[in-house]
Amino acid sequence: MSGFYPSDRYGYAELLTDAERAALLRLRAVLDGQVRPLLADHWERGEFPDAIVAPLVGLNLMEPAEVAAAGETPGGLYAGFRNFELARADASVATWYNAQSGLFRTTVGLGGDAAQVAELEPRIRSFGLKGVFALTEPGHGSDIAGGLETRARFEPAGADARAGSGARTGAGSAGRGSWAIDGAKRWIGGAAGADVLAVFARDEADGLVKCFLVPTDAAGLTITKMRGKTSLRIMQNADIVLDGVRVDASARLANINGWPDVAACLRNMRSDVAWIATGAAAGAYEAAVRYVGAREQFGRPVGGFQLVQEKLATMLGNVTASLGMAVRLTQQQDAGVYRDENSALAKMFTARALRETAALAREVVGGNGILLENDVARFHADAEAIYSYEGTHEINALVVGRAVTGIGAFR
Repeated sequence: MSGFYPSDRYGYAELLTDAERAALLRLRAVLDGQVRPLLADHWERGEFPDAIVAPLVGLNLMEPAEVAAAGETPGGLYAGFRNFELARADASVATWYNAQSGLFRTTVGLGGDAAQVAELEPRIRSFGLKGVFALTEPGHGSDIAGGLETRARFEPAGADARAGSGARTGAGSAGRGSWAIDGAKRWIGGAAGADVLAVFARDEADGLVKCFLVPTDAAGLTITKMRGKTSLRIMQNADIVLDGVRVDASARLANINGWPDVAACLRNMRSDVAWIATGAAAGAYEAAVRYVGAREQFGRPVGGFQLVQEKLATMLGNVTASLGMAVRLTQQQDAGVYRDENSALAKMFTARALRETAALAREVVGGNGILLENDVARFHADAEAIYSYEGTHEINALVVGRAVTGIGAFR
């Protein structure tokens, strides 16, 4: 389908089915009509536009009607292009939606047992149960695998009456009783608007990392909005403190029993971020093309100058290469091929390409590139957060380097 995206010169969207493209067009209409008009003002104020939640949730994008009517199941490429479409409009909006559709859904899907997944998956798809991924801590980001400080302690039934039915969030159970959790989490996007937090903590009994669905109204849980950010200002990140928080045994995701299980979740999430980075790069490029086609200097459109065209070509090359990498990675994963180094390579490359593309977009728009009204400024600033989250450039490079050489350089 030629021209589905102005930045998709090689026609990768043609790999989607007609029904999948129809669902994405429905999303695009909402983004153009109800989301884009609110972005600049809310970005400047550092607030999330709550008015966009109902329209986006109402689209039922995780189980679109068009795809169901065609007798199809939404594929990995559809989910990727959904992130791409969202990120073309705004990186924070894509990050907010992916916190539910990617991070939280993946954690429950891979970490829950059959009963937990059967109960929770429909509620997650409909946003009937809103959740976020809570792994990073104030003192631990890149070294979280070995440095996780949040602790969980199992207490048999009757040890504390506060762990009642209100803490139950899933059908599975590792035994009658409750878990007491102490620790802190940082950078948890969307936490204040969630129903539960997928909190990763180290079991004091066996030292293994486990995951718990903690209700946001649990006693002992404090959520504080982070302020002073210069990137992803629309996304509401939070500092979280857990002080003797208790949840029922059924709130533990039964199939997360150690760091390898957490790593399996992260592998999928890096692919999601590769799509978001690619979409944001497309958004920056497309905004720059619109601007240089309308702006005149020295009596001619800015887009007619050779140096500007060279920068546009570089930007388009970045988007095209990033799309190719994201598409092929997704095809591999759909076929059951999951490699840490492949998802790390995709996240590393696409985030770096986004950073360069956003900088070039800001450059060709000139001084007006720092004005929110021209869209480029948001992408330019937000690229910095995407460059670092879900694994920094350096950490992802080390994952790839370990696969290339057979030598781990982490320690």
